[in-house]
Amino acid sequence: MSLMELKNIVKSFKRGSEELQILKGINLTVEQGEFIAIVGPSGSGKSTLMNTIGLLDVPTSGSYILDGVATEKLRDDQMAEVRNRKIGFIFQQFNLLPRLTAIENVELPMIYAGMSKKERRERGMLTLENLGMGKRSHHRPSELSGGQQQRVAIARALAIGPAILLADEPTGALDSSTGKEVLELMIQLNASGNTIILITHDLHIADHAKRVVTIRDGLIIGDKRNDTVPSADLTEVHA
Repeated sequence: MSLMELKNIVKSFKRGSEELQILKGINLTVEQGEFIAIVGPSGSGKSTLMNTIGLLDVPTSGSYILDGVATEKLRDDQMAEVRNRKIGFIFQQFNLLPRLTAIENVELPMIYAGMSKKERRERGMLTLENLGMGKRSHHRPSELSGGQQQRVAIARALAIGPAILLADEPTGALDSSTGKEVLELMIQLNASGNTIILITHDLHIADHAKRVVTIRDGLIIGDKRNDTVPSADLTEVHA
């Protein structure tokens, strides 16, 4: 069974008496261990697709199966539980709580999952250490560089052991050198077996994924394998 399967996903919004269709029948299958970039220009529907994949929004019609769970049949509270257990989010602006330390930020999703304080702290510290942030675990976001904040955000996404890491423009708020480090880290995480779906508007970023899915006007217009993944050089991206 595939890790994730979208079948005929349609998403519409009401605008007065008019119905605006953003996603127009999306079909997408993701296998365990893939590194996929979903790329498209502004207004293509990629943000709506990301929200659907992340269970932040529900489709108007169609079927979404995530790790064996038919999500369209879930109540809101059940969907929130699946989202917290199955999906690790990585955001462009990090979304760390400023008053919490790095380890406290990493522990947040584990609190929602009902883990004990001891287990949260042990798992959180191990994840930070694996990402080279063990010595910064008690620093607040204002005391960390952008790259360090993004590493904490990645640790937060990883700590719960999600089925999928969903990354929204993860290098967008970083300079080219730091962005390269973060992209290399994501490549390493994928090599370690993590399934990654990266949302971007930038083809240079997308080229570092093993598979590139192109969306335009609410439809997938391209889905290709990338057999020659380049090194994580973002000079062209930020030039």
